Amino acid sequence: MNRYRNIPVITSPNNNRMYSTVRYPEIPPTPEDTYVYTTIGDRFDTLAQQYYGNPSYWWIISVANSNLLQNSLTPPVGTQIRIPNNISRIIANFQNINSPTTVSSGGSGNSTNGY
Repeated sequence: MNRYRNIPVITSPNNNRMYSTVRYPEIPPTPEDTYVYTTIGDRFDTLAQQYYGNPSYWWIISVANSNLLQNSLTPPVGTQIRIPNNISRIIANFQNINSPTTVSSGGSGNSTNGY
């Protein structure tokens, strides 16, 4: 999954193309979540590969553990982290809050998915 696939590209005032801000969904704990203690060499991307089969889902584990510093792919060794199990719902929420929208020509403020 390319997590930027549905993120709109915008142009800055000096004509640089860039992605719009990426928003991440809240990931509340569920009884199905897995909890593990990190060891030397653990990274969010390798854990995502191990548990989800896809390292690009690293952000799911990172967002689910918002109590940790979000400036590294490497959680502190010996830290208990939560690994959400129902990622299909999380991915759907991510796509929904980052989907391009358009405003109707009538100016009513209603928006529809831009797919």
